[in-house]
Amino acid sequence: MRYAFLILLLVTSGCTRSDSDVVEPTLNQPPEGFTVLFNGQDLDGWFGHGTEDPRNLWAMSPEELAAHKDSTRNNIREHWWVEDGELVNDGEGLYLTTNEDYGDFELLLEYKTVPGADSGIYLRGVPQVQIWDTTEEGGKWELGADKGSGGLWNNSAGAPGKDPLHHMDKPFGEWNSFKVRIIGERVSVWMNETLIVDDAVMENYFDRSSPIFERGPIQLQTHGGEIRWRNVFIRELS
Repeated sequence: MRYAFLILLLVTSGCTRSDSDVVEPTLNQPPEGFTVLFNGQDLDGWFGHGTEDPRNLWAMSPEELAAHKDSTRNNIREHWWVEDGELVNDGEGLYLTTNEDYGDFELLLEYKTVPGADSGIYLRGVPQVQIWDTTEEGGKWELGADKGSGGLWNNSAGAPGKDPLHHMDKPFGEWNSFKVRIIGERVSVWMNETLIVDDAVMENYFDRSSPIFERGPIQLQTHGGEIRWRNVFIRELS
């Protein structure tokens, strides 16, 4: 019995995996059907834009738009950079904005941020899937931060989707994941694999009497503190 016990001990100890043995998914490699928005190396494919009506961009000629995008990239380079495959912003500057416009799509990304930071994801150039400091110390509970990130914060008070269905934010220093699906006017959001916005109409912040634009850029908004992004992927839907 003693020898049988020793053999069993050796076998089981040999099968034990330490945390260092766990294989992480390859960084910035999209799952099947998705393409990368952030390539993990540089800021190719992006320019700078703020909380301005995207129709201002669409009113420009192709030459004017190209010149405008180039003029914003100096600001982007001051406040955004790539570090170890992660997209980093210092909490200031213009919002990182895709060169391309998108209609219906699914967006995957991960982020982590710091106390006091405030951010979001603009869909078709419209704010926003909210990201913020949800602790009481963050000072924004009166604005709804106590309910968590991921809601369509710029929807009207009481409108479906404005507040997330669940508070799913992880502690500072840990990565949070989002899946965002927009089809027509309706948006669903999963945060850390939990549905928190369920097929809610996203209001057009710039013209609430009209539906959200049919197409527009994706923007990564940030202010108030450092935020890091990785594994930013998109799948366009027919």
